[in-house]
Amino acid sequence: MQRILLILGLFLTVNLASAQEPIYKGNYELASRFAPAKLRKMIFSTSVNPHWMKKSDRFWYEYETSDGKRWYVVDPVRKTKTELFDRDKLAAEITKAVKDPYDGQHLELDDLKLLEDENTIRFKVKSTADVLKSDWAEIKEKNKNAKDSLEKKVHTFLFNIGSQTLTEIETEKDPKRLSWANIAPDSSKVVFAKNFNLYWMDKENFLKAVKDEKDSTIVENQLTTDGEKDYEYGWGGRGDDNVEEEKKKNDRKRVGVLWSSDSKQFILTRSDQRKVKDLWVIHNTRDPRPTLETYKYAMPGEKEQPQTELLHYSFESEEMSKLPISTFKDQTVSLWSTTPPANTRDDDFRPATWLGDLDEFYFAITSRDLKRVDVCRWNIATGEKEVLIEERSNTYIDFDKLELVGNDMIWWSERDGWAHLYLYGKDGTFKRQLTSGPFHVSGVARVDERNRKVYFVANGREKDEDPYYEHLYSVSMDGGAISLLNSGNFNHSIEINDNASFFVNNFSRVNTTPVSVLMDRNGNKVMDLETADLTQLFAAGYQFPEPFKFKADDGITDLYGVMYKPFDFDSTRKYPLVQYVYPGPQTEAVNKSFGRSMDRTDRLAQFGFVVVTLGNRGGHPARSKWYHNYGYGDLRDYGLADKKAAVDQLADRHSFIDRNRVGIHGHSGGGFMSTAAMLVYPEVFKVAVSSAGNHENNIYNRWWSEKHHGVKEVITPKGDTTFVYQIEKNPDLAKNLKGHLMLSTGDVDNNVHPAGTIRMAEALIKAGKRFEFVILPGQRHGYGPMAEYFFWKMGDYFVRHLLGDNTPPPVDMVEMQRDKPQDK
Repeated sequence: MQRILLILGLFLTVNLASAQEPIYKGNYELASRFAPAKLRKMIFSTSVNPHWMKKSDRFWYEYETSDGKRWYVVDPVRKTKTELFDRDKLAAEITKAVKDPYDGQHLELDDLKLLEDENTIRFKVKSTADVLKSDWAEIKEKNKNAKDSLEKKVHTFLFNIGSQTLTEIETEKDPKRLSWANIAPDSSKVVFAKNFNLYWMDKENFLKAVKDEKDSTIVENQLTTDGEKDYEYGWGGRGDDNVEEEKKKNDRKRVGVLWSSDSKQFILTRSDQRKVKDLWVIHNTRDPRPTLETYKYAMPGEKEQPQTELLHYSFESEEMSKLPISTFKDQTVSLWSTTPPANTRDDDFRPATWLGDLDEFYFAITSRDLKRVDVCRWNIATGEKEVLIEERSNTYIDFDKLELVGNDMIWWSERDGWAHLYLYGKDGTFKRQLTSGPFHVSGVARVDERNRKVYFVANGREKDEDPYYEHLYSVSMDGGAISLLNSGNFNHSIEINDNASFFVNNFSRVNTTPVSVLMDRNGNKVMDLETADLTQLFAAGYQFPEPFKFKADDGITDLYGVMYKPFDFDSTRKYPLVQYVYPGPQTEAVNKSFGRSMDRTDRLAQFGFVVVTLGNRGGHPARSKWYHNYGYGDLRDYGLADKKAAVDQLADRHSFIDRNRVGIHGHSGGGFMSTAAMLVYPEVFKVAVSSAGNHENNIYNRWWSEKHHGVKEVITPKGDTTFVYQIEKNPDLAKNLKGHLMLSTGDVDNNVHPAGTIRMAEALIKAGKRFEFVILPGQRHGYGPMAEYFFWKMGDYFVRHLLGDNTPPPVDMVEMQRDKPQDK
C-alpha cells in the first residue's frame, strides 16, 4: 500500500510540475500606458496641411508640438517660413478683450481662416463670461445637449497681420456654413430640400434666413410637389429614431445639386427607395421604453433595389426634366463635379459645378453586376445621351473621376490588369495610354492644362520598395517618359496647389518619424517644414514596429506585414502570436505610415504578445487587378490560406514566436475573417476575438457583397431580368470550432446588422460549442465611447487563453474614464 501511494505521489508530482510551467502575467500597466487619451498628450501634429492662397503660391498652416500650437506662412518663391502672428502678443490682446486669461503656449483658435485680402485672419475663441439673460433662452434652446456651450460665450475676432490689431466683431452664422444651403456660383440663389421636396430662395431671403430662420417674411420658392418619404429630393439620411425623423421633416436640408457655371441650371440624382425593404434596430437603453429605428436597407440578391433618376432643372424655362438614361436594370449613376480638392480648405465652400460646360455635362452609368460601365455626356441642346467610353470586365469594374482638359479627357482604367491613365478626345476617340507597366496609379492629383502635364499618385513602380508606398509622378499628355517627383523609400502623402507649381510632401514609414518638406513641380526640395515631435511618446517607452515580407500560400506572391512587439520584449521568451486582420478587398489592415491609432496593434502587444498585421491575396486594390480580384466568388475563405502561411513562416524565422499559441482578431470584415479562420484552420488558430463581423454576407449590404463576391444576372424565359446571389457563411462551419471564440457586436449597428453575429451565436449553440458573446448597448458599428471597454475585454480574453493567466487584474472603468480629456 505504501508503495502504491509512493508511485501515486511521484505521478502527481511529475504532472503538477508539467502543469506548472512558467506563466507570464498580462502586462496591464504597459497596455494602459498607451491608451488613446494618453496618446493624445504624446502625439501631436504628424503632417502639414497647407491652406494655399489665391494671389500667390504662398500658404499657411497650423502645427502642434509639445510646445503648443503655432501658425506659419510659407513663401515658396522666397523660401521663407515665418509665424503668421506672434502668439504671445495675440494671446495678450485676446485676454484684454474677453477678460479670460490666455497665453501663447495654450492658445486655441477655432475656425481660423485667412480672408481674401490675405492680410486678415478671422477666428473664434470661447470665454467663461456671463451670457446676457436676454440671450440665455435662445442659447439654451439651441444647445440642449451641449453643456459646454451653455457655460461659455463665443467671440469672433479679426486680426490684421500687417498692423497687428485685433477687432472683435459680431458672432453670427457664416452664410456659407449653413449646412442646408447649396449656394449658386454667383451667390444669387440657394437650393435646398424641405418636406421631401425641392425649394430655392434668392439672396435677399437667404440673408434673412441667416439672421433668423424663423422670419415669417422669408420667401421660399417650391420647385417640386411629388416628393415623398423614401422618394425625396435631397438626402433622406438615417435618423436615430423615427419620431425625431418625423419632427425634422419640415426642416431645411441640403440637396446635392451640381450647378452650371452661370448659375442658371443644375442637375441632381433622385433615388426611389419605396420598394426597398425595411431593416430595424432597437434602442434598448432609452427611457421610458425601448424605441424602434427603421431604415431602408438593400440586401444582395433582392429584387427590391433603389432606382436612380437623373434630373435637370433650368431657371430660365422653369422646367424640371427627368432625363431618359435607362441603360441597365438597377443601374447606378455617378455624377462628377468640378469641386476643388480638399486641400484648398480656405475655399472649400465654392459651389460644386457640374463637370462640363454650359452645353453639356458628364456622368457614368454602371450595371448592377458592376461588369459594365458607360462614360456618358448629356447634350443639353439635343436632349440626348452620348456614350463616349465603354468599360467591360468579367469581374467588377472600379473607376475614378473623369478629368476634362481642354478638348481632351483623362480616364482611369484597369483594362490591361493594372490601374493606368488613358487619353481620349472629348468625342470619345481614343488617343493614347499615358501610363503603363506593372504598377498602380491611384489617381490624378492635378492637371497643368497650359503645359499639358498630368501629376498623378502611384505605387509599386520603384524597385526595392514596399509596393504600397505612394509617390507623386508627372507625365506629358502628349506621351513620353514618367518623372518621379518625390523619391525616397517612404510612403508619401502630397498636397499640391492649384497651378501645380509646388506641393507639400509628408512622408514616413511605420518605423520612422513623420517629416514634411516643400517641393517644386520638378521634384526639387525647396525647404524643410516640420518633423513630428514624438519625444514624449519615446519617453513613455514606445518603440517602432518592424515591417516584414513573406510569401503567400502559393509560394510566389510577395505579401507584406508589420510586426509589433512588447516594449519590454525579451528575446529568450516564447510569445503567443496574435494576428490583427482585415480581409479587404477595399483595403488591408497594414499600416504603411506612422500612425497614432494603436489599440489593435502596438497597444495590444503590450499585454505580452507579438502582434502582426499582414496582407493577403485579394486584400487590396492598390496592386494588380489579379491580386485585387483574387477572392471574387469566394468571399469567405479566400484570404485564410495566406494567414496560415504567415504563421508557419514567422515561427520558422523567429524562435521567440510560439506557433502553438496563435490568436486572431478583427473588426467588421476582420470580425468575419477571424471567426472564419477559427473554423477553417482550427488546428492553427486557437483563440479569436471577433467584433462586429458580417458573418452572413447574404444579409450585409448589396453594394459591397454583390461587388466583391459577384452576382449573376439571369434572363428568365419570360424576358425578365433577375439577379442570383449565393455565398458561403460562417455559421455553416460552426461545428468545426475547437478553440476559444469571443463574439461581439453593438446592438444598434445599422451598418453590419447585429443579426449576423446573433446567427453565428445561434449556430454555435446548436453545435454545442462554448464561446463568449459580448453585446455593447446603444453602440453603432465602431463601438463609440465603449471602444475602450471593448479593448480591455479583448485583452482579458487573450491574456487568459494565450498567456494562461487566469487572474487578470480587475479593470475599474471609472478609473479608465479619468484618462479622458476633460471638457473645456
